[in-house]
Amino acid sequence: MREVWLSSRKFWKKTCNLQDICEGGKPVIEKEGKKIFNGIAIGRIKFYLKEENEVVRVKVENVDAEVARYEAAKSKAIEQLNGLYEKALEEVGEANAEIFNVHAMMLEDEDYNESVENIIRTQEVNAEYAAATTGDNFAEMFANMDNEYFKARAADVKDITERVITILHGKGSGTDIGDDPVIVVAEDLAPSETVQMDKSKLLAFVTRLGSANSHTAILARTMGIPALVGVDIDKSWDGKIAVVDGYEGKFIVDPDMDLLASYFKKKEADDEQKKLLQTLKGKENVTKSGQKINLYANIGNPGDLASVLENDAGGIGLFRSEFLYLESDTYPTEEQQFSAYKKVVETMGGKKVIIRTLDIGADKQVGYFELDKEDNPALGYRAIRICLTRPEIFRTQLRALFRASAFGNLSIMYPMITSVEEVEKIKAISRSVKEELASEGVKIGKVEEGIMIETPAAAVISDQLAKHVDFFSIGTNDLTQYTLAIDRQNAKLDPFYNAHHEAVLRLIKMVTDNAHKEGIWAGICGELGADTTLTEEFLRMGLDELSVSPGCILSVRKKIRDAE
Repeated sequence: MREVWLSSRKFWKKTCNLQDICEGGKPVIEKEGKKIFNGIAIGRIKFYLKEENEVVRVKVENVDAEVARYEAAKSKAIEQLNGLYEKALEEVGEANAEIFNVHAMMLEDEDYNESVENIIRTQEVNAEYAAATTGDNFAEMFANMDNEYFKARAADVKDITERVITILHGKGSGTDIGDDPVIVVAEDLAPSETVQMDKSKLLAFVTRLGSANSHTAILARTMGIPALVGVDIDKSWDGKIAVVDGYEGKFIVDPDMDLLASYFKKKEADDEQKKLLQTLKGKENVTKSGQKINLYANIGNPGDLASVLENDAGGIGLFRSEFLYLESDTYPTEEQQFSAYKKVVETMGGKKVIIRTLDIGADKQVGYFELDKEDNPALGYRAIRICLTRPEIFRTQLRALFRASAFGNLSIMYPMITSVEEVEKIKAISRSVKEELASEGVKIGKVEEGIMIETPAAAVISDQLAKHVDFFSIGTNDLTQYTLAIDRQNAKLDPFYNAHHEAVLRLIKMVTDNAHKEGIWAGICGELGADTTLTEEFLRMGLDELSVSPGCILSVRKKIRDAE
């Protein structure tokens, strides 16, 4: 241990400006949190405190001037958000930068702005008070909604309101974290705060609030920064030495010399492992005995393509097309969709691109769809059920997809299938769309059409379904949820959620066998595909493809190549 410690002194002094640390006698503090991104970070803690915007209700004489103050602050806030979008676009890609476009649009919302102006004029009060009141009211309205997507918008309303109030107070952004690399610890972090921080000085994020699906968590994954949420934090830790263990979900404050040295050793091994993975680029996904498997990437936006290419994916096994709907104020047109699909297939240069048709509903809600409130949306009106009952939406997407197929290797995948009858209806609409395009003289490529196996019903009748489609892609997230009757969005049920459950694995094996009996291929596009503890099991099952997050490609490839 002593040798590791001594060999790391140069790095340690440079990173933390240490003097006589780990003298002994100080109790080691160890906290647990929900891990967001793997990795080891060692450094000083920088406790990030949001600059409090104290808002006082002030009577004003000139309401027109006060409305003008608000309008000027709003314009400046939108200008800042546009700048943050450009910065995020360069650093973390289009998909993750889009939140700042959303915030800018929220500041243009007619209801929000009318509320602020109405409060200023009717109560003759200052703009700060009117904005704060409006922000509180709108945030509470979103927080009280049953839908998880809209609940999450409460945080966005608070963020944009704080930005406007900060500008009205004449304050700066307050996101300076200093000159030395630090572990940022905070109650919570808004996306705007995360993006404005100097990335070269960020070693890790640790927050008390937040979730694994928050915008900040997504940014942390994209930037490759170890991160934990749900940690019981203490402001007195500011300036102390700490370790973030993104593998075990541990946050260690005031580590002793032996513990610190052991983590230096782990960090060095982790860094070396990441370097070794880079040597796997360009290598085949083949076991020592010669068994091959396709290794593709899951993406949610054309902006993720850079990560797909950087990590050497063999293709795209899941392109979530709903981003086009989630990021739009109205139904995306055929041309908008065609442009996005065409960009992806052209960029992939002949590699397979599997695009999933619209999967809206459940936890992914879009206001203009005007979906009814449901007591159990996960089992409700969603995905292919919407497409089959609103064929005008479905046909528009299919036209765009088939048109884009002429520019690359495009396959179409239909989600949430439970019966042969659904597949027959889909195929009838698909044939009609292709005939319509052909009559217009539109060129169409050779398109494989497959289905997602996400329900026990689909798995059990996969022998029948295989006669009607070109491939199966197993969505293990929903398949596990429905098989175990556990809501995967409910954190209280985490102890009961077992993706390795024998029932789930048996269904995967059944689906794979039934696919092969009919001469079609079967793959996995759910989170389980990246679980390297199951890679060898999937190889034994005979799966033809695994589609995982781009950052997991090389680690799964290594597991495949190490398998017998």
